[in-house]
Amino acid sequence: MMRQLYEDNETLIEGMKASGALRTPRIVEAFRKIDRRYFVPEGLEDAVYLDAPLPIGAGQTISQPSTVAFMLELLGAREGDRVLDIGSGSGWTAALLGAIVGEHGEVIGLERQEALVAKGRKNIAPFGFRHVSIEQSGDALGRPGDTFDRILVSASAPEIPQQLFAQLKPGGVLVIPVRNAVFRFTKLSETEIRQEEYPGFAFVPLIYNNG
Repeated sequence: MMRQLYEDNETLIEGMKASGALRTPRIVEAFRKIDRRYFVPEGLEDAVYLDAPLPIGAGQTISQPSTVAFMLELLGAREGDRVLDIGSGSGWTAALLGAIVGEHGEVIGLERQEALVAKGRKNIAPFGFRHVSIEQSGDALGRPGDTFDRILVSASAPEIPQQLFAQLKPGGVLVIPVRNAVFRFTKLSETEIRQEEYPGFAFVPLIYNNG
């Protein structure tokens, strides 16, 4: 399938709005503030506004813009939310989330690849977000023992990771690719999870210790 190459950030945003991937004004403004060009590696300047994933090293990619928009819309992060961004890669989604939740919120990015942790931190530094950080992830998935209003995962899990439900606050939302679909899970209570499935996606695999 042909991917649309847009002229600049604004035409990319307008294209995503036209397709229905991008709708919420606060998320639209985040895309305006957090231009993808600051997160794409040197040598790929001509593809910055291509609506497709691009390589960022260590076998990882910066996700397709329309897919990021779709997942952020599903996530529905609000001003002041505490958000966990698993698989932060280039730092783009962490920075977008930082713009969405604002300085009264908090975004913690987790990344397994040491080189990408450093790259992500460098990429987000110019934005001056004191409420956004990127950490090296451990063997466990997420941050066991901690809780969040929203959890975003940008790599595909082989199965639904039950351990992340314990890291959601009641009323919280988890958006995660599982195999070739994006799922939204809403924690209605400590014993009830609502599940929605949106098929037709492809992501790099999520690696973690399931033990």
